[in-house]
Amino acid sequence: MSASSTADSSSSSTKGRIRYAPADPTLPKPWRGLVDSISGYLYFWNPETNVTQYEKPLPSSPPPPMPQRQDSPSPATKDSEIYDGDQLQESNAASLECYQNQEPGPEKVDDEPPYMQISQANQDAGVGLSAEAYRRRHEITVIGANVPIPYITFESTGFPSEILREINQAGFSAPTPIQAQSWPVALQNRDIVAVAKTGSGKTLGYLIPGFIHLKRLSKDARMGPTVLVLSPTRELATQIHEEATKFGKSSRILSACLYGGAPKGPQLRDIDRGVHVVVATPGRLNDILEMKRLNLDQVSYLVLDEADRMLDMGFEPQIRKIVKEIPPTRQTLMYTATWPKEVRKIASDLLVKPVQVNIGSIDELVANKAITQHVEVISNMQKRRRLEQILLSNGPSKYIVFCSTKRMCDQLAGYLDGPFGASAIHGDKSQIERDRVLSEFRSGKSPILVATDVAARGLDIKDIRFVINYDFPTGVEDYVHRIGRTGRAGATGVAYTFFCDQDSKHASDLVKVLEGADQQVPSELRDMASRGGYGTKFRRWASDSSYGHSDHGSSQYRYCQERQDQDSKPQYKNDDHSNYGGNGGDSSGCNLSFSPGPAGDDDGLGNGSRSRSRSPNHNSCKVAPGPDDAWTNAANSSW
Repeated sequence: MSASSTADSSSSSTKGRIRYAPADPTLPKPWRGLVDSISGYLYFWNPETNVTQYEKPLPSSPPPPMPQRQDSPSPATKDSEIYDGDQLQESNAASLECYQNQEPGPEKVDDEPPYMQISQANQDAGVGLSAEAYRRRHEITVIGANVPIPYITFESTGFPSEILREINQAGFSAPTPIQAQSWPVALQNRDIVAVAKTGSGKTLGYLIPGFIHLKRLSKDARMGPTVLVLSPTRELATQIHEEATKFGKSSRILSACLYGGAPKGPQLRDIDRGVHVVVATPGRLNDILEMKRLNLDQVSYLVLDEADRMLDMGFEPQIRKIVKEIPPTRQTLMYTATWPKEVRKIASDLLVKPVQVNIGSIDELVANKAITQHVEVISNMQKRRRLEQILLSNGPSKYIVFCSTKRMCDQLAGYLDGPFGASAIHGDKSQIERDRVLSEFRSGKSPILVATDVAARGLDIKDIRFVINYDFPTGVEDYVHRIGRTGRAGATGVAYTFFCDQDSKHASDLVKVLEGADQQVPSELRDMASRGGYGTKFRRWASDSSYGHSDHGSSQYRYCQERQDQDSKPQYKNDDHSNYGGNGGDSSGCNLSFSPGPAGDDDGLGNGSRSRSRSPNHNSCKVAPGPDDAWTNAANSSW
């Protein structure tokens, strides 16, 4: 092959792989952004001078200097440490490239249309809108100087190809609003306060900029982590760690998770091998710091996730103790679902001139509008019966049932386990048991999770369809976080809440939350709120004793006792609750018979009373339908 033909082939190959990046209004004219479709590298090309470079060209006027913390060293000392002035002003494109093998840019690129095609999903996300229109659509407000425009598409981020590949494989079509606005701010090495509801994509909002940050610095993982994420609970910490492992694997990012309730040995071995990212609960991290087994001198990217929850749990002294071990030249990001004065105070102490990103209103508590909320004003005696009806009417799915006490949590899980398949999780459970329960819940082996507020935040299981507040929480804020376990990542969900006399002091606040989310407000709840929180009187329905709440003579109680006696025998042991009512044709199954109660025997909710009895045929798991019980027919045909 001749040299000329080889050159032509090389030129055509280069043309095919280099495309224009989406327009960036911050680029000085006449510079253009270019993307290598194979490597994912972002270049910058000046068509007038035909100069191609990796660094983003700076505007003619010098950028403002970065602020200093009060406890920071002098400017001369600071420049010699982690960052210098140029590094602080580098764009995300330069950050992405400095740790990869650079290759020459193209000599010239013919004009061609932008490569980004706008799909219907992108249109729904706001692709094609101006920055201000996008912010208005998604109720984004920003506070701070020179806040960059949001990244409306993944392509406009300039992330490395391996990270974009992980995002694509995860099935995400466009950044969530909190990601779109916080990413460009974080990539400018600025402190952030992000206020957004649970399930809004906050985890990737801070993880991906953290990955880019640590890759740019390229510090020795054996000397300590570069990125530190603090989390209030074990469950949230493990979930963050899973996301860090998933999205950082292709970039060879090592992470460790430190939390209490589990042996320190395996966690210490992870640290000793060297880690780039540490995700930790404050208590366990302080324990390991006191053991002198972890050095935080290299941490330059600190994240406080669910900051409001950590303060609620009394972690502020531990957080401040940890921060003292971290160099003051760090970048700090605080993510919170609410913005009370306690969070504002610690933010003002730990962050320097942060950019605040709010999704929705921060002055009032707002529930996710993707969740349909049903509030039922009932008596304590009606709860179990009503819970049973909800489970039967909605059929097989994943449910979280919230209780106020650990004791009630265990009792209710035992009550539901036989016919439905339920497990309990609360603070007294060991970490091994909690991990097992969550694993069975995720897999569907145990489709009902009965929990205290330990699962109200941070539990991120995508396919939870129903949340049931068996007991109302101690405040409306916790109510919003509880129901936020469903309707996540763009999905819809349903929440049922039992509201009793003793909860009447929360009636007014609950009405506001329902109205703010465009939900129906029951007249009983509105009446209770108008009376200043005084409860309502319930009729003493004749069938109250059949709810099984406290009457040991009811058929429901007898059924549960017989089921427990049966399960305690070795020949009837069976842990698989893959479907409601028992295990298919297994000998440990049961026949649930629902028959109408006596005429006029009503539970106060417009439903006739039903009694449950066990059939002598243990191999049959049919559900005998009562009148107007369409779900039982479906159950018999499908299960």
